[in-house]
Amino acid sequence: MAGLKDKRGFIDKDRLDLSERQDVEHWMKRWGVTRDQLTSAHRKVGHMIKDIAAELGKKR
Repeated sequence: MAGLKDKRGFIDKDRLDLSERQDVEHWMKRWGVTRDQLTSAHRKVGHMIKDIAAELGKKR
């Protein structure tokens, strides 16, 4: 279900799936990080967006 949109644009989900290219690119652009940084944070803390954001030091 990645890439779902509503009138305002991208719908944020609670979990990140690294196999969904659009999701990964969205969060890379939003947080200003590289794919490698995002992947390593994902491996370290799990799938939850808020945990990944905390690991990267970003606000959700």
